[in-house]
Amino acid sequence: MARRKTKRRRAKQYFSLWDAGVAFGNLEILTRGSLGTGVVGFFTGEQDLAEVKSRPGWGTDLTTPYTIEGGEEISLGDIITEPSLVWGQVQANMKANAMSMAFSAITFNLGAKVLRRALRQPINQSNRYIRKLGMGVKI
Repeated sequence: MARRKTKRRRAKQYFSLWDAGVAFGNLEILTRGSLGTGVVGFFTGEQDLAEVKSRPGWGTDLTTPYTIEGGEEISLGDIITEPSLVWGQVQANMKANAMSMAFSAITFNLGAKVLRRALRQPINQSNRYIRKLGMGVKI
């Protein structure tokens, strides 16, 4: 008779607070560069994006009679009410902030990796105590 394979025991999967913090930091970089506000400001910001008719005068372009107001900070309310205006503003923000966002993301992730290696011993010690609590969380 063929020998039956035993199922391998897998280690319990833990939710890593460190990885969640790094992911939130990267999300913050992306939202600040593309939307002009942070993650919290995106959800709590007011809806103020509008297309208004520009008045002719010094410094105005006569070929485009409409300008966008309130595009500095884009919120969830802006996306719901004016999705076409938001898309154009996000594209313009991404073009303007692409290099600074890339530099910020690279330095942030590099710093997080170096800091994690420097704090490896204290993190392991605290994880040892947290694991005993059985919360399914680690640093």
